[in-house]
Amino acid sequence: MRHRTADELTAALDEIRRSPAAAGTVELIVRRPAEDEREVLDECALDLTEGLVGDGWLARGSRSRPDGSANPDAQLTLMNARAADVITGGRDLWPLAGDQLYVDLDLSIDNLPAGTRLAVGDAVVEVTAEPHTGCAKFSARFGTESLKFVNKSPGRELRLRGVNARVVTPGAVRAGDPITRI
Repeated sequence: MRHRTADELTAALDEIRRSPAAAGTVELIVRRPAEDEREVLDECALDLTEGLVGDGWLARGSRSRPDGSANPDAQLTLMNARAADVITGGRDLWPLAGDQLYVDLDLSIDNLPAGTRLAVGDAVVEVTAEPHTGCAKFSARFGTESLKFVNKSPGRELRLRGVNARVVTPGAVRAGDPITRI
């Protein structure tokens, strides 16, 4: 996989910023049943306890929690589809980023502060304050320039690495469904 240069990433900022602010689309759904495994789905169920049903989030837990349990504020991750496209180099590589919902929606801090609710398909999710940042795996897959792009300004404020959320109303979500700020 060819890693994007800083210039290529920066040149895409205007297109990423054109993401819709209030109503967008679910572009891709990915389930992660085990570490480094990905399943692209046409439809999924979002559940209050499990998050995305069949995803490994709950069983995997979190190293950041004292008891190792799953972090409820990182139950679901959403990534801007336009950012995913430029970082990965194509839709078929989006799942490697490790997020569950890839959406054409402005995920920036200004547009979706913590506590913002989003109607997505038949479900409702709430954006949490838990930061979602690039890690060593992200850097290995997409390069150090991509890691800098998402973790430094303006990428951090635009949440180009994505946003954490939790399910507040369970329901079905399908690729192509609307995602709307409530």
